[in-house]
Amino acid sequence: MKPLILHGHHTGPNPYKVQLVLENLDLPYDYKLWVLGDGEKGVKSAEFLKINENGRVPALEDPNTGVVSWESQAVINYLLRVYDKSHTLSPGAEASEQERVDYDIWTAFLTTTFGPMMGQRNWYVNYNATDNPDARKRYEEQCLRCFDVLEGQLVKSDGRSILPSGFSAVDCHFWPWLRQHGFAQLDVSKYTLFQKWFKGIVERPEVKKIDEFIAREKEAQGIKSM
Repeated sequence: MKPLILHGHHTGPNPYKVQLVLENLDLPYDYKLWVLGDGEKGVKSAEFLKINENGRVPALEDPNTGVVSWESQAVINYLLRVYDKSHTLSPGAEASEQERVDYDIWTAFLTTTFGPMMGQRNWYVNYNATDNPDARKRYEEQCLRCFDVLEGQLVKSDGRSILPSGFSAVDCHFWPWLRQHGFAQLDVSKYTLFQKWFKGIVERPEVKKIDEFIAREKEAQGIKSM
């Protein structure tokens, strides 16, 4: 089997969720790094726009099938359809319709709500050129509201996984965004089940491998850790 090519960069969390799925499915892959902007090796360069016309990462090239995918949810869905035949990360044939719907619900909650709120909070805390206390406060409130929702869901598994059935691609979607809670200056100390979930996630060997990869690459580039 030829290695898949995962396109990512050093800053955004979305490529790392795809990387975590690849690791859990034990698929060979190469990680190709890009930078922001339209310069050489930039995600807005003509070279990258041939892969993803939206100029964003992640993107995935599969030389085994000839398929190119982008948008993290679409990429992960592709990987699960093609390579997760035993349904280790997704609902199998024995799953109930409610379990299938719950899988979709929590994936969508991350990609349409929780992730974007974390992204806005990170921007106004760490990158915005001018101080904007109203925006920081708004996105702090929205992020903590999302943590409230997640904490309620984690009751169903006693903090072991987001879906009661066990670790799945849903956890892969959430981990890279929620590992940034400190970078976003969010106080999540009251969320005891989230703390339990997060501790369990970071102890997984696949996550440790990616954490080491992130730290190594950012140190090499002198990029602030998240």
